[in-house]
Amino acid sequence: MKANRSQVEAALRARCEGFRFILLHGPDEAGSRALLGLLGQAMGGDAERIDLSGSELKSDPARLADEAASISLFGGARYIVVETNGDEVMAAVEALLDSSAGGNPILIVTGMLKPTSKLLKRALAEPAALALASYVPDGREADKLVIDMARQQGLQVRPDVARRIAEAAGGNRAVIANELEKFALYLDAAPDHPREIDHDTVDSLGAASEEGDLSRLVDSVSGGDSKLLKAELLRLSSEGIEGISLIRAMLRRMLLLARLRAEVDRGNSVDAVMASQGKSLFWKEKPAIAQQLVRWRSPLLAKAAARLLEAERQVKAPGGLGPLAVDEELFAICRQAARLS
Repeated sequence: MKANRSQVEAALRARCEGFRFILLHGPDEAGSRALLGLLGQAMGGDAERIDLSGSELKSDPARLADEAASISLFGGARYIVVETNGDEVMAAVEALLDSSAGGNPILIVTGMLKPTSKLLKRALAEPAALALASYVPDGREADKLVIDMARQQGLQVRPDVARRIAEAAGGNRAVIANELEKFALYLDAAPDHPREIDHDTVDSLGAASEEGDLSRLVDSVSGGDSKLLKAELLRLSSEGIEGISLIRAMLRRMLLLARLRAEVDRGNSVDAVMASQGKSLFWKEKPAIAQQLVRWRSPLLAKAAARLLEAERQVKAPGGLGPLAVDEELFAICRQAARLS
């Protein structure tokens, strides 16, 4: 069955009672993995976690059903986490559903699935399964996520600072969590003595400051300057910065432009939209972002973001794309930007 995040969270807190498995898919893999921790808490600190890969289940489809019915060696709770690329686990899922009900919760975690995916179709059609698509939070949803996560670390965050942290992390929950933990240590913050994060703290410790100067790379791609892009790729490669870091920096800019462009599409002028951002944008970046906002339209921004998310997934996949292929993706977006001028 198709489920929303609240329904899945409730099922995980109840140890997946009544469900044979829960499928977590979509581009926000960090968001999906955050739910694993929720099940781990519900199962208890002494629970045994069984990790299975898609390739293992492809070669031994009966194992999933066996593990679902197995009892821990020490008699305690156990749960199963399957990491897969998608339909490679179909035979294992069918064997599970054909077997007698097992008592161990099962989470299947994967990335983006096409609507034609057999695994996705089976999960949506099965009453004893839940399927949740996780998407990278944006806009107010991302701001709220940062504020809520910060509160758990004893940090107080104004909305404008929360937005900046969310955009710098590309909406990635895992990156946001790492950033907030770093801020909490720096400020000596804790729930019983909270501290406030301001823009100066983000300037000093934020993710962007650790990834090297990627602003020229981002501007070269968004602005359609292939010569500058080539020079920046060579420079960053010499500094050991390539692959995922480049994709995420570019994705942050595309998501920012998409959010701002939505305001323009609602009838606001570019100047008014830029002015409304205040200190949430670096003043040095504002002229370039304003020019890109005029150049890019919402459908193309959505397409570019989707391509970047897919490129990141491919980089992470075994035998997937390498740095050179990432460079090619950036050049493809750069060429698109050049055609918009």
